[in-house]
Amino acid sequence: MAESMIRCPRCGEELPEGVATCPACGTPLPPRASGTPAPEASAPPSGPVPAAPPATPEEPAGPSGDLIRRIARLQQWTETAQPLGIQLPILPSWAEELARSGDDPDLWGEVVRGVERLSQKKVQTALEHWEETTKNRLARLEAYSVDGRLERDQIEDILHAARSGDLSLALSTFQQVDRVVTLKERHLDQAREELERLVSLLRDMQALGLPNPQDPSEISEDLERELRSGRLASLKQQLRALRGQAVGRLKVGLPTYVSQYGEFLVRERNDGIPVELEAAELARSAREFARGRPEEALRRLRVLAQVHGGSASRASRARGPPPGGAGAPTAASRTA
Repeated sequence: MAESMIRCPRCGEELPEGVATCPACGTPLPPRASGTPAPEASAPPSGPVPAAPPATPEEPAGPSGDLIRRIARLQQWTETAQPLGIQLPILPSWAEELARSGDDPDLWGEVVRGVERLSQKKVQTALEHWEETTKNRLARLEAYSVDGRLERDQIEDILHAARSGDLSLALSTFQQVDRVVTLKERHLDQAREELERLVSLLRDMQALGLPNPQDPSEISEDLERELRSGRLASLKQQLRALRGQAVGRLKVGLPTYVSQYGEFLVRERNDGIPVELEAAELARSAREFARGRPEEALRRLRVLAQVHGGSASRASRARGPPPGGAGAPTAASRTA
């Protein structure tokens, strides 16, 4: 008896029973129990049947496959070594194409070995220089009680791997260690910057005679000790709290100071003294504070008070000081 035939539901090709996919179009076929009538084939599509996706070519085995893997590794080394600021030698595109073609793999294998030796020497030299600079960076971090023992041990492992020829391990570990050291430095620098901004804010408040939550010198010493102890998380909390207190005092005292200084400039203008520049700078300071930049506002006010108050040519014509701030130009300070 003739073998039972079925048709592909997609292209209509006659197929013997038991096949799993249509050899013509690659459509998978549902399993069919014995004795079950074959489903009627649908009309074949009017257009051309799309071909099955090509199979992914497997990497060749033997010398050619090893050579291709080594060429790919050279490219990986080049990309990973970029943070060191070096450019590793690589095969030109035409040479890489010839090497991948499989012609004379022994010859091209020797060429690739030469490139690998040059890369190893260049990476080793760059890592030795990086070791020196990174240990200096770790010494600075350790001066602020930031632990760097693990990174020091990893640096030794990196150099050992580079000298033994395992550049992939050396470069990947280098990137990890450099990233960690950079992150620790960023946290330390941010804490240092916030500390200096706060102390500068408090000093400007003191110089302008504005209400001050704490003495700037004392708070600077306390915060510096906290920074040196390496407790950066608690230090940042203290800095935020102290800055919040200072800004709260400024919201009360600064508008009064600006208003009194403005009245003082009006009196000078009525006496015939040109004060347009001073009035503009006073307005800029108030605007900076309204925009949420109190450090910049107080810096401008302090410079204004120093420059305006130190003008001897105005002193003889000034009728009186602005009430309030100790740092504002007073009659005594302007005649000094």
